[in-house]
Amino acid sequence: MNRQTLLTGLGSLALLILLTSTFTVSETEKVIVLEFKKIVGTDYGPGLHFKLPYRQVKKFDRRILSLESKPERFLTSEKKNVLVDWFVKWRINDVTKFYTSVGGDKAQANIRLDQITKDAMRNEFSKRTIRELVSSDRGRIQDALTTMVETETEADLVEESDLIANGLA
Repeated sequence: MNRQTLLTGLGSLALLILLTSTFTVSETEKVIVLEFKKIVGTDYGPGLHFKLPYRQVKKFDRRILSLESKPERFLTSEKKNVLVDWFVKWRINDVTKFYTSVGGDKAQANIRLDQITKDAMRNEFSKRTIRELVSSDRGRIQDALTTMVETETEADLVEESDLIANGLA
């Protein structure tokens, strides 16, 4: 009986160590491995991976993410208000930079991206008249805004972004 209890205990301990030493990565995820809050690994493809039991795994979405904003008022060069409804499609580029810049928090990344996008729109709209905003230059304006947002984030948050102004009122 004593030997059986010992074997059961050792088997349970071995199973526990095995379970805490493995992790899986989905095709839709990017992963970093932390050792006492220090990044020790980032390049993990989809599948089963092994780690030391005391290391922590953080998973991030590799798919395209969306940031939608409430309609926002901006001033044109004519000092007229324009109400703009917009959204941004973005994806995490470098997991290490993403983790260090916003702590791996998607909500913080959205807040930062929201501020950067609003600043870019404010700057771009203040240079143009209402007629220019609703004319065929709209595609050029959108490209300029996307470029400004990608430059401002220094590619640590955004890999592929697409800023789309849904409606002007």
